Amino acid sequence: MTDYTLTYSEGAKGWTSFFSYYPDFMIGMNQFFYSFAGGNLYRHNTNEARNKFYYLNTDTDQWELKTFESKIVSLFNENPLENKLFKTIELESDEAWLCNISTDIQNSGLIESNWFEQKEGAWYGFIRSNLPTGADVTELQFELRSLNGIAQSFSVGGTPTNYQVNFASSIDIGSIVSVGDYLYYALPPYDTPVFAGEIKEVNIDKRIPINQIVIDGTVSGATNPIPINDAYFLYIKNPIAESHGIMGHYCEFTLTLEPSGGDMAASELFAVGSEVMKSFP
Repeated sequence: MTDYTLTYSEGAKGWTSFFSYYPDFMIGMNQFFYSFAGGNLYRHNTNEARNKFYYLNTDTDQWELKTFESKIVSLFNENPLENKLFKTIELESDEAWLCNISTDIQNSGLIESNWFEQKEGAWYGFIRSNLPTGADVTELQFELRSLNGIAQSFSVGGTPTNYQVNFASSIDIGSIVSVGDYLYYALPPYDTPVFAGEIKEVNIDKRIPINQIVIDGTVSGATNPIPINDAYFLYIKNPIAESHGIMGHYCEFTLTLEPSGGDMAASELFAVGSEVMKSFP
């Protein structure tokens, strides 16, 4: 269990912040704030270093100074009875933060700080799902927008490293299928998808005709050989390459500003927004 110091704000009339230092005693005197820990006296807010607090190093049993991360937790909860798709996060800030997102339906959205792009003074990032991929997908993921069906195969051939799944020339594989997506198949009654492999090529030339998907069937968890008869194929988009957002009635987000070596400078965060659309199942 981690110990924190909880602070009360007279302006907000509530308990607003958790601090990483954990003193034995603290007191305000002569317009300064002092705290005591391990027999040491510390005066706070006396330099430009931010988030630099003392802590007890359990390896050495000594009190030391360390720069801690900043973390803010809040949520979007407009129209709580409507199921929505949360697509983006906008930060009115002087720098990008790491953003973790969860909803009551999906609990794994992510925007790394270096995924944000600065436009007109604000930072914008698309929410990527970090749900399991490949053979580790959950039953929930087969119900999401990132899953798309193709058709039954015409024939299957090749080697495990280059499985060729061929479709009839009348089948439209579609332009959404991409290299790096994950291919699955299901046998009658088509209610249990099986991971086939990762897509390496999408070859379409109906004049010859060629209408096929080439996969790597040797990736971890892939099941092969692929049945020739009655297999229906579907695919899930790569969650990092393609942003479908995350779905839910509300969205809880956690913003984290991590120290990048040395002391942490001051950072200002004014507002957080999101592009949201109503979901129509």
